[in-house]
Amino acid sequence: MEDRRSPLLGSATILIGAGLFATLGVLSRTTYELGLTPYAFVTWRSGVAAIGMAILVLVTLRRGGRLVGWRSLAPRDRLALAVAALAGASLDVTMFLAFDRVPVAIVLLCFYLFPAIVAVGSALLGWEPVGRTRALALMISLGGMVAVVIGGEGTGALAGLDPVGVLLALGSAVSQAVFVLVARRGYREVPTEQAMTVVLATSAAVATLLAIGGGAVSTVWLPLASPTLLGLMLFTGIFAAGIPSFLFLAGIRWIGGVRAGILMLAQAPVGVLLAAVFLAEAIGPVQIAGGLAVLAGAAMIQRSPATTPAARKPEEAVRPAG
Repeated sequence: MEDRRSPLLGSATILIGAGLFATLGVLSRTTYELGLTPYAFVTWRSGVAAIGMAILVLVTLRRGGRLVGWRSLAPRDRLALAVAALAGASLDVTMFLAFDRVPVAIVLLCFYLFPAIVAVGSALLGWEPVGRTRALALMISLGGMVAVVIGGEGTGALAGLDPVGVLLALGSAVSQAVFVLVARRGYREVPTEQAMTVVLATSAAVATLLAIGGGAVSTVWLPLASPTLLGLMLFTGIFAAGIPSFLFLAGIRWIGGVRAGILMLAQAPVGVLLAAVFLAEAIGPVQIAGGLAVLAGAAMIQRSPATTPAARKPEEAVRPAG
């Protein structure tokens, strides 16, 4: 009975995590309207989540886990973890800057180009050949991306879409791809919860430094003067970062990285639906078709035989949005 139930429970865990991650677009836009900047949002969101992950690390240590120190890592693993942490910070910063400039749907659909970018990167590095299935998936994804960008309703749709916002959204996809490629072979001795604590703490630190450099550090302290903002950011850090990250990692251990990656695609349509309901954002039929093509291409890449979890720790293979 246990073996029969585990795949179903694992799939449900991933879907719940994807649904929680999908709230980030609406939550970030809501806090922006209350005066928070994207940098301050990332600082609080990643900071609260990092504290949650650190608590999880302490729990695992009390249960007999081992703390992997920085000095105990090989130089190559140190570099890999540093690159992954910076890629995670870049992902958070670019994504939440993009949420401030273009519709949530556009950001999420651009972001899910990352499996195609991973496929290209893996081929260039000589890890996994592209093959016919992946080549077809790449063409489908790229065609869908073009439709997403230029397929808005009205002749002025393309002109009305902020190109910087689109580039930032694409930058989040590139950042995620870099994270995945590095995590596949790097810092394998570091337990996932410890690695994620480093990644989230780095993201919070980078966002704070960017806020200071941009002269907007005062907005970082804004939640302390606003109970509404403070409540939103605590909710975001716990329920839209910490908990879904934990659910995602737990779900992968049940069903594996490939199936988990496919189920995580649910984040995009759920995020688009939430944006339509709470932000009154709508996208045209051509963009919807393009988005479906992007997600279909991502699913094809995830399911292709070249992508096998054997070459890496499954729980470190993919980090979801945000």
